[in-house]
Amino acid sequence: MLFMGYIMKKLLALILAVLSVFLCSCGNNCNCDVATNDTATNDTATDVATNDIVIFYTNDIHCAFETEIGFSGLASLKKQALKQTPYVSLVDAGDAVQGEVIGSVSQGEYMVDIMNYVGYDIAVFGNHEFDYGMDRLQYLVNKSNAQYLNCNITYKGKVENRLSSAKPYKIISYGETDVAFIGATTPETLTSSTPTYFMENGSFVYDFAAGNNGTDFYQCIQKNIDECKSLGADYIVLVAHLGDLEVSAPYSSIDVINNTVGIDAVIDGHAHNSIPTRIEKNKQGSNVLLTSTGTKFANVGQLVITANGYITAGLISDYAQKDAQKDAETDSYIATVKAKYESEINKVVAKSDIALSCTDNNGIRLVRSRETAIGNLCADAYRYITGADIALVNGGGIRADLPAGDITYADIIAVHPFGNMMCMVNATGQEIMDSLEIASRSVRNVYEENGYAVGEEGSFQSVSGLKYTVDTTVESAVEFDENGMFKCFNGNNRRVKNVLILNDNGEYVPIDPNGVYTVASHNHLIKSAGGGITQFSDNPLLIDDGIRDYQVLITYIADGLKGNLGSLYSSTEGRITIE
Repeated sequence: MLFMGYIMKKLLALILAVLSVFLCSCGNNCNCDVATNDTATNDTATDVATNDIVIFYTNDIHCAFETEIGFSGLASLKKQALKQTPYVSLVDAGDAVQGEVIGSVSQGEYMVDIMNYVGYDIAVFGNHEFDYGMDRLQYLVNKSNAQYLNCNITYKGKVENRLSSAKPYKIISYGETDVAFIGATTPETLTSSTPTYFMENGSFVYDFAAGNNGTDFYQCIQKNIDECKSLGADYIVLVAHLGDLEVSAPYSSIDVINNTVGIDAVIDGHAHNSIPTRIEKNKQGSNVLLTSTGTKFANVGQLVITANGYITAGLISDYAQKDAQKDAETDSYIATVKAKYESEINKVVAKSDIALSCTDNNGIRLVRSRETAIGNLCADAYRYITGADIALVNGGGIRADLPAGDITYADIIAVHPFGNMMCMVNATGQEIMDSLEIASRSVRNVYEENGYAVGEEGSFQSVSGLKYTVDTTVESAVEFDENGMFKCFNGNNRRVKNVLILNDNGEYVPIDPNGVYTVASHNHLIKSAGGGITQFSDNPLLIDDGIRDYQVLITYIADGLKGNLGSLYSSTEGRITIE
């Protein structure tokens, strides 16, 4: 048996030696070899040797500060690895500070506090790091102990580059081995966050190297690869928030790998895919390791550069539940942050002279069949944040009243509890009118019978920048397919008429069926055809999954209304007329 074990070890060594001929990742007379280590279903970290370099990585945490393996499990992994090797780093590939209420109420600060406590070394900007605005992002970056990296964002404005403390790359020396970490953020950020954040005086001043169908992006990254190589980097790790999906072409991580030379490994984010290890070919046909952890701590990634030059990567899941306790000190720290957060959501952030209700004085719900002051407030918030021509907010997404007097974060979040993501598209006047027709299909001339609401429809639209009339004497001509999606109008009769749009002079004028307008709403309507309204599903996205719905409302109340609703929404304005 001992002899057989010896033979197996020798055979394995021979196989690895042969594989190294084929798996060299950079193709430039180096000693780095890529080996796959798929630990997606493993519960413990891969064993490492004394001088191995261990890089733990996360991506798309989205404020999930205590779910799954969590920060406490990550801290425990780090401490365990440090018992085996002094060369341990923590890296995040973006979208950490946004996604849950804890992010919104602290505008990302609580997440930075926790990441500082755990000890992150490197972080990159995800598209949602920008969701609180550039001033706030500057504050968060300056507060972070991690070095934020980005090589593809440049500033050409005349005020202040809010991202000036970010660097294109950082070279870390682990003993005698130098590893260069290069940061890259998807150019899709310009549409998936809020475009006005990247502007000064109406013009874009932040450039993401999005030109020439990806060529500018690849050249930018290649320039930094070459520079890191010239400075003596032994390995190049691209920490990217790009995603591996075809829909992200030409800026996906695979596109970057295919069009550059010299990257050894890519730690990726954005697509929310779990990729333990995938080998992709670079421009010269050499192997590059690609890995990503999924989202919300579904896994923690572990990339190892061994002392003899192999690069492995894998994902660790369920670590805390089976093989180790979560780090008690980190758990305790998170508990203090959680207590601050719970106190914060009960903090008074606004005042109102009047209550804004989803119902009438008798408790009959109105928001799904009539214009309401709270519906107007919610729609105005979307138009304020995006600068769109019109905004639409479905009644089914407005779930609570706002009280008179003090208003807390919790009150605002209760209005929009679903966390839908802000979107904006170009749409024709006809598409807008068709969408209103579908949304108004159930409206009746009365909204109550025998103490119950009638004529309701969850997709009924509150509007901003728009007025329209619903003629309830006209039968709805809307037809749906077997999946509940809009199919056609059976006939020419329309219930919705007199559709007017607010122009730049503050006047309501007839909407042009052939005109093109910007429409703001959320992903439920724009991308997911909520209520069967398919008119916007294939339209060009100007904002794709921006900030969350409750954050839209919070920002409008805090910034647009300066924290005081006063009596501004004391009555409706005749935006929707029911005949």
